[in-house]
Amino acid sequence: MKVLGLVGSYRKNGNTDILLKKVLDGVKSEHIDSRYIFLDDYDIKDCIGCEGCKNTYKCVINDDMQQLYPLLMEADAIVLGSPTYFYNVTGKVKNFLNRLYCYEIFDEHDRSIWMSLNEVVGVKYAVTVAVCEQDNEEDMGFTSLTMSKTLEALGYRIIANIKALNAFSKGSILQQKQQLENAAQIGVKLAKTLKLRNNIKNTYKML
Repeated sequence: MKVLGLVGSYRKNGNTDILLKKVLDGVKSEHIDSRYIFLDDYDIKDCIGCEGCKNTYKCVINDDMQQLYPLLMEADAIVLGSPTYFYNVTGKVKNFLNRLYCYEIFDEHDRSIWMSLNEVVGVKYAVTVAVCEQDNEEDMGFTSLTMSKTLEALGYRIIANIKALNAFSKGSILQQKQQLENAAQIGVKLAKTLKLRNNIKNTYKML
């Protein structure tokens, strides 16, 4: 079982980074493998709607996203984090999500009939981490929703949407002890969800 953590902030060791790592700490405390990715270390271009992925379910754009696709497919769950930029995710996160369009499969004659590749190979799991400098959740806008709804469409079951407010200065989230503990506990919950699935799968094979 593997969990992939993806930080969409442009600031290493910033609030989003810290919170996401806390989730991964919770995952690791349950002895589940995890891998950490800082998306700004990767050159990820935007989807151009070329439909080059239509028949192969593989994106034809040759950039660093090609390194991430295999990691995404082998991961049982992901943790995706973004700070709020003008009521939404960062450009890096939006590019990343847009490039997962290659996993959406449509009927040749009726595009209202569709499914994700993950529905075919097996449902996966996700946690989102959204951070906002204001103290009102409305000012977070669509940050959390953009991540969760896109991932749901891609065949991920959302275990939790973490929403952290009043966190602007680098590292200020460290003052929110309850939020840090909550993130770690959600990581534990994600890991236990994967363990439960694995146990059920093994038991079902024996019935």
